Amino acid sequence: MSTSGEIAPDTKDWTWVLDRPCPECGLDSGAVDRADLGPLILDNAIGWQRALAAPQAAQRPEPAVWSPTEYAAHVRDVHRIFAERVGLMLAEDDPTFANWDQDETALTDRYDLQQPEQAPAELLAAAEVVAAAYDAVPGEAWDRRGTRSNGSVFTVESIGRYHLHDVVHHLWDVRWVEAAPSAPSAPSASSAPSGSSG
Repeated sequence: MSTSGEIAPDTKDWTWVLDRPCPECGLDSGAVDRADLGPLILDNAIGWQRALAAPQAAQRPEPAVWSPTEYAAHVRDVHRIFAERVGLMLAEDDPTFANWDQDETALTDRYDLQQPEQAPAELLAAAEVVAAAYDAVPGEAWDRRGTRSNGSVFTVESIGRYHLHDVVHHLWDVRWVEAAPSAPSAPSASSAPSGSSG
């Protein structure tokens, strides 16, 4: 089970990952073919199955750093939010997305009490839904637009790439867990969950 500790809110604007490779996780989202978004999201979900099978999956490597299980709960919810947003963009003209406070969700839904036995299936199911949504986007619809509550404008294609970076980066955040023999080591990633999805 996770230890107590206050997680610093992530207030950074991560839209820059659409323009250049991420120096931490290494993903160049701008080089990803939109046809590969669905398969890559599913590949990432398989990676999470391995991470969550580790004995330390429910442990925080530091008091103020999410455990892999907490990160997985966030990734599950990211998939659900982006599936909803892609659906809106395909159904409406330039919708404005409702704000999603990921930090408040983590507290309200008690990510710290999530079970590693439950998290893999929920994450995979959410990934399958949103991957299917990307796979079904018709060619002329990739340029449809939507606007985040902070004013950031996305197309279906760019939001898919932004989404992919978010989940790839979070799997990178928990990379320590598969290498940990028994007790977690402090990761080099920041304590705040990276990739603001609000």
